[in-house]
Amino acid sequence: MAEETGHTSSRFLFPFKPYSIQEEFMTALYNVLEEGKIGIFESPTGTGKSLSLICGALTWLKDFEEKKKLEAAQLLEDRLPQQWQSQDLQNSSDFSTKESEAKAPGGELDWITEFVQKKAERDLVDKLKDEELRRKKREERLEQMRNNVQLKYALKRKRDADDTERLIQMSKEVVTPEQVSNADALDKEDEGFILADYDSDDEKKSKDSGLSDEDDLEEEHVTKIYYCSRTHSQLTQFIHEVKKSPFGKEIRLVSLGSRQNLCVNEEVRCLRSVQLINDRCLEMQKNKRADRKGGEDAEETPKRKRKSRVTCPFYSHEQMQFLRDELLVEVKDIEQLVSLGKEMKACPYYASRYAIPPAQLVVMPYQTLLHSSTRRASGIKLKGQVLVIDEAHNLIDTITAIHSYKVTGSQLCCAHSQLSQYLERYRSRLKAKNLMYIKQILYILVNLLQVLGGKAGQNPNMQKIFQGGTELQSINDFLFRAQFDNINLFKVQRYYTKSMLSQKLFGFVEKYQDSASKLFSAQNQKESKTAALGNFLQSLNEKSSGQVKLHEQEESLEKEQPVMASPMMHIEGFLFALTSTNKDGRVVIQRQGTVSQSSLKFLLLNPAVHFAEVVKECRAVVIAGGTMQPVADFKDQLLFTSGVSADRLVEFSCGHVIPPENILPIILCSGPSGQQLEFTFQKRDKPQLLDECGRVLVNLCKVVPGGIVCFFPSYEYENLVYKHWEKTGLLVQLEAKKKIFQEPKKASLVEQVLSEYSRCIQHSRQTPGPITGALLFSVVGGKMSEGINFSDDLGRCVVMVGMPFPNVNSPELQERMAYLDKTMTKTDGKSPGKVLLENLCMKAVNQSIGRAIRHREDYANIVLLDHRYTQPRILSKLPVWIRGRTQTEVSFGPALGAIGKFFKDRKSLGNAT
Repeated sequence: MAEETGHTSSRFLFPFKPYSIQEEFMTALYNVLEEGKIGIFESPTGTGKSLSLICGALTWLKDFEEKKKLEAAQLLEDRLPQQWQSQDLQNSSDFSTKESEAKAPGGELDWITEFVQKKAERDLVDKLKDEELRRKKREERLEQMRNNVQLKYALKRKRDADDTERLIQMSKEVVTPEQVSNADALDKEDEGFILADYDSDDEKKSKDSGLSDEDDLEEEHVTKIYYCSRTHSQLTQFIHEVKKSPFGKEIRLVSLGSRQNLCVNEEVRCLRSVQLINDRCLEMQKNKRADRKGGEDAEETPKRKRKSRVTCPFYSHEQMQFLRDELLVEVKDIEQLVSLGKEMKACPYYASRYAIPPAQLVVMPYQTLLHSSTRRASGIKLKGQVLVIDEAHNLIDTITAIHSYKVTGSQLCCAHSQLSQYLERYRSRLKAKNLMYIKQILYILVNLLQVLGGKAGQNPNMQKIFQGGTELQSINDFLFRAQFDNINLFKVQRYYTKSMLSQKLFGFVEKYQDSASKLFSAQNQKESKTAALGNFLQSLNEKSSGQVKLHEQEESLEKEQPVMASPMMHIEGFLFALTSTNKDGRVVIQRQGTVSQSSLKFLLLNPAVHFAEVVKECRAVVIAGGTMQPVADFKDQLLFTSGVSADRLVEFSCGHVIPPENILPIILCSGPSGQQLEFTFQKRDKPQLLDECGRVLVNLCKVVPGGIVCFFPSYEYENLVYKHWEKTGLLVQLEAKKKIFQEPKKASLVEQVLSEYSRCIQHSRQTPGPITGALLFSVVGGKMSEGINFSDDLGRCVVMVGMPFPNVNSPELQERMAYLDKTMTKTDGKSPGKVLLENLCMKAVNQSIGRAIRHREDYANIVLLDHRYTQPRILSKLPVWIRGRTQTEVSFGPALGAIGKFFKDRKSLGNAT
């Protein structure tokens, strides 16, 4: 599979001689995959974790495929002669022998058993032959794609010809006169919004669930590695590492992404939200199938021109198949995939999914894999495969967030209004089952609004909440309170899925929203688009009593337009969540201000429920990260609860590639004036403590070259400290040595602040003067605590002010703690809830202080400003490579002396080299 390049003295193919810790990492990884275990791997940033993952995992895959081939060949070699021999014996056997065997006790049973065994052997041989044939065909096709450049040019000429033909066809359609009446045209357009007959509650496969053309593209899945990470930028970086590896030329890699990232249809890409893009894409697919299906009807009625629906020109199965093959031939990242999709006029989103079965390495974001319905929709099959989850330090929070759903009062009102109008518009064309379920859903929406203290059919912005507050209820209690505990939500869930109610409702609203805005703008340019939607939809219902008045919700719709595009989608997810087991979740009821601002949220308490299926299906799972400590959360809340046995679990934590003398972590217990440093919530606002913290930083600025990054527990506290120092003059003392920068709250400004911070440090290094660098105030869990590299002079010192415990007064956190206290045992006398608080705090600390050391030659000082870090229980939760070098300083003088000596030694070493 891989070329014989790179360093080969090791058992692993590697682009250069690996460090000993990389060798250890890859060996441990190989063993986990070979033995089918669950591994938790910690490898600090700067140690080549990505390359170790790639080379370790792909070396195993290469060996596994070779071994599988050899075993298959051996089986064929062993079985075939046996078959021929047994066939000859059977032809020459004497009838009397068989007769005597049949008469012997148990003889008949032995004869049947032998027949069954031989049949099983024949079936196995046939299966091995088929697999070998498919493998050879696949390899031949890919080799042909690699070498046949002429075929690519032929395909391009065909695409150009198709474009010309399509333009000619469009020009003919433009000049063809419309022969249908407006009423008939409206009926034709509305066909797409009508719910299909829903005659049964069983789980038969929906007629619209599959695409007939796609069957040709589906094939058996080969053994593969699924790799997922948090962001598209991290995935792109990983793909670039794969390209640089010895496996880059031969590996069949596919990168999956969202429609937002992969869509090449400009008319769809320009839509304002992910939800709108998804809905429009699905609608275009449906239109394409409907157009094909309606072709015969159009031929039978030539006098009427069938109104063409909007379809996607990139959704061509032939072109998507060519694009799929291109993806498998050469490694491509998301940007290259999109560019190639535009060139080939094929959809990258679907082509990448069709490439999953033959791919050896599939790269995707967390959400695609961890959400079961998204996983199934993407065509991902985990049975017997390997899963690698990178950057997994926040895996538990990610699973919890993906499966927690929130709906606002505004969304509930809007969904009720839209569905009511839909029902009135199409009541006469809907069958009894559809009417029944729509009325059930309307009833549910009314009752959910009542829980928030609101009423359907009224503007949610005008409905005041006089008794605000937050409540948490179990699922069963909430259903009883909302008075639909007698409704089978599993049947409602099935109805949503099979009828595609949310998508059809979205199409209905979007169509009349556009029509209404055009009609209304001609009459009154000052009216808003949302007001037109309300007036037009209301006009559809003039024959009825008109209880629902959408125009009254103009302000609400206008204010929340991006999220209100398809409110029923949000509600659908929330109702699905309510089918969870009572103990695994809670419902958070939050009332504030108006009904529009109030909300209902499903809070998942047991993430293991959704991770158990992943662990059960996969051959092996690797959970990796730069800072995985403390790992107790992963084991207790996720793995053991998912049914993983202790003997299947493997932990691996390696040191850093930097020499031990390149890092100086110090726990500082007191400041220059002897004031104890204890930033508890009760004490941290005291002026004396704020002054002492400022004096520590002033002294650090005098001895630390380059950049200092100072982390605070929250934006509010950072702002309070800044204002206090501004008032007392400490800020002026800091600015005498370092230029001060603050982390912005807006993500769009982060790049600008970092650029200015970097330029300042570079300028101070090149132009010696009183300013020796820069001081950056950051926030734990903010924009700069993850994913930002403060390497070299950008982060010579990282300061952590206090211990960033989460807000213990949060109702959601309290519920999580209470759940753990009920379901888990105490650890060293501490309740599981208290342990959770400590672990959340130390995970945040580890992520922040890990920003400094980024490569082998880097060096930095880490200062933990709080005496509580000295507690053995807290200290044990620091990363191993930091913990082993950590010094505890009771007084400030020796600490400052050690820091000054550390940087002098590094400077002298640098000058020597």
